[in-house]
Amino acid sequence: MANTKSAQKAVRKIATRTAQNKARRTQMRGQIRKVEEAIASGDQAVALAVLKATEPMIARTAQKGIVPKNTGARKISRLTQRVKAMSAAV
Repeated sequence: MANTKSAQKAVRKIATRTAQNKARRTQMRGQIRKVEEAIASGDQAVALAVLKATEPMIARTAQKGIVPKNTGARKISRLTQRVKAMSAAV
């Protein structure tokens, strides 16, 4: 247990930050799931619209350090590739 006032405050701040980061990570994963569902449905227009909304969210999550920068870039790249591939498949 934290002994000093500053250590107690640090514990409170860490708990708040952890809760915010978990919420942001969960929200990002939900958006990625929406893109994957749109890809599975086969409608490229819907998938593209959902991807455009998801891309900045993933980038922000990576920028804030919730996920590593390369992880965010990789997720964006792979989702974009999959949406582009839908037009070739049709």
